[in-house]
Amino acid sequence: MHISVLVLDGVFDSGLASVLDVFETANELRGELPQPPPPWQVTCVSPVDGPNQSGGGSVRTAAGHAVAVRRPAEADPPELLIVPGVAHKQPAPLVHWLDAPERNAARELLARTHADGVPLAAACTGTFLLADAGVLNGLAATTSWWLAPLFRQRYPQVALDEERMLTRAAGITTAGAAMAHLDLALALVRDRSPVLADLAARYLVVDSRPTQASYAIPEHLARTDPTVAAFERWVREHLDQPLRIADAARALATSERTLQRALDRVLGISPLRFAQRIRLEQAAHLLRTTSLPTEAIARRVGYENASTLTTLLRERLGTTPGRLRRETGL
Repeated sequence: MHISVLVLDGVFDSGLASVLDVFETANELRGELPQPPPPWQVTCVSPVDGPNQSGGGSVRTAAGHAVAVRRPAEADPPELLIVPGVAHKQPAPLVHWLDAPERNAARELLARTHADGVPLAAACTGTFLLADAGVLNGLAATTSWWLAPLFRQRYPQVALDEERMLTRAAGITTAGAAMAHLDLALALVRDRSPVLADLAARYLVVDSRPTQASYAIPEHLARTDPTVAAFERWVREHLDQPLRIADAARALATSERTLQRALDRVLGISPLRFAQRIRLEQAAHLLRTTSLPTEAIARRVGYENASTLTTLLRERLGTTPGRLRRETGL
């Protein structure tokens, strides 16, 4: 299978390396299977100027390393095109990078490749480039959890779910933040051979991580809007009390409808769901750092009993009280 990896100046070094390492590992382990899938042939491509002796050129990673690339037209026609993220972690520098004229060729390449029916995949900030090319319109997607407010504002026509580690829709796969490049590449290997993907994951010591929710920092997301920030503070101040959205809105001198609109605009979720994130974040912290009984922790974060907390931890964060205790030996 021919895979093209679109490498642009400022690419996130670990993201690019993760993608390349997963496919190299899968190729090396193919011999462990009685009937292995065909090998993956991976080529780094970029619409660069200044050809080198191989008919391509080179780009600089965020850490300053040179990566040899070929022009897309001079590489084998891809059966899959992958877009790793770039290293910009804050909205302003990322927007500046996206809006630079130098990105036009990459956007055109993605739109043309998609029109040709070639599957696309991207992780982290690479998902912004897919959205910029218009190929995510009307589709479900995920991205780096802390950039979700910017993504939602910039691409309202995309059905964003930043809690997901991985989404798949209409031949396009998107993955979450930073090391989700590993999850992305393993999912693409799994399309050809689940057994080989599991074997590669074991060699690389990568656990299954279906959600980003356990990594997200609610207060970081809340800072992007004063109403959301005020609601976040109110929830934390009333963490052990029953949640009444009407009481929160009254305390913030706003209406329930305005509060709902603010949460939907910034985070794409309801006030109840955001409050639940905060409660589960605090519960996970207490389970990791104290020896309090699960029942007591449940009451501290506003739940009537341990079973409710356990169910929500499993459904929302993909974990359990026991697993969180074992992480720190408590």
